[in-house]
Amino acid sequence: MTQSHPRISKAVIPAAGLGTRFLPATKATPKEMLPVVDKPAIQYVVEEAVSAGLEDVLMVTGRNKRPLEDHFDRNYELESALQKKGDADRLSRVQESSDLATMHYVRQGDPRGLGHAVLCAAPHVGHEPFAVLLGDDLIDPRDPLLQRMVEVQEQHGGSVIALMEVAPEQIHLYGCAAVEATEDGDVVKVTGLVEKPDPADAPSNYAIIGRYVLDPHIFDILRKTEPGRGGEIQLTDALQQLAEDEKVGGPVHGVVFKGRRYDTGDRADYLRAIVRLACEREDLGPDFRTWLRSFVAEEMQER
Repeated sequence: MTQSHPRISKAVIPAAGLGTRFLPATKATPKEMLPVVDKPAIQYVVEEAVSAGLEDVLMVTGRNKRPLEDHFDRNYELESALQKKGDADRLSRVQESSDLATMHYVRQGDPRGLGHAVLCAAPHVGHEPFAVLLGDDLIDPRDPLLQRMVEVQEQHGGSVIALMEVAPEQIHLYGCAAVEATEDGDVVKVTGLVEKPDPADAPSNYAIIGRYVLDPHIFDILRKTEPGRGGEIQLTDALQQLAEDEKVGGPVHGVVFKGRRYDTGDRADYLRAIVRLACEREDLGPDFRTWLRSFVAEEMQER
C-alpha cells in the first residue's frame, strides 16, 4: 500500500548571491531582478512554486536585495497612475506579483553557501517537508517538475532532488548523484552524492539542478556540516548523509527531468532564455521571429 506523507506547503528561495557573473549590471541591481523579456527572473520562480501548490514562500536574501521585497509588495503610487490612465492591462500585470503568494524574507547575514542559506529557513519551515527553488534555474511551466517532485515525496517520504543528464565533460559543473532504478521510469533512488566531481571520478552523468523537496531532518544535519568545497556549507554534503542512512530522514529519490530548463545564471543561457520565451509569446513572438530569421540570414551571408 502506498504510504501518504504530509502535504508540502512551503517553498524556500535562496537569493543572497552577488551575481558576479553579470557585473556591472548587478552592482546595484540584484541578479534575480534582471528581466527575462518583461518579468524579473525571480517572478518566474515564485510562479512555479505557486503552480505546484506552494503559496507560502520564504526568500533568503542578503545586502542590497531590497528590490526583491519591493517587487512583491504593492506600489500604490504606480497603481494609482495606471488607474487614472485607464491602463487596465499594465495595472493587472503590476498587481500580479503582489498577489502571487504569501511572501516572507530572512537575511543570510554571512553568505556561507547554499547549505547555510537553507539552514536560515529553519525557524520558518519548522518540522515540515519543504521545497527549495534556486533562482538561476527557470523551468518551463509546460514541464511541471516541482509538482512531480512533490508527488514523489508524498509517496515515498524523505527528500527528492531534481536530476538532469548532462554530457560527461560537463558534470564537474554540478553536484552529481549515484542512482539506482525504480519502478517509475522518471524516478531513481539516490545512493550517493558528490559536489562538482572530476569527470573521471563522477558516479554518473546525472547532474543536480536547482529544485529540491527536503525532509526537515536536513536542518539537524546542516547544523553539524563542516564547510566543504569552496569553503562553503554544501547542501549536497548534507544530502549525502541522508542518502547513506535512511533512518535519519527517510530515503533520497531523484526525479529525472527531460523538459525545458533555462540557466539564467549563465550569460549565454540567459540570452537564450530571453529569445526562446519571447518567440513563444503571442504578443511578441510573430514579429520577433520574423526579425530573428532575417537577422540570422544576414549573419549567415556575412560569414
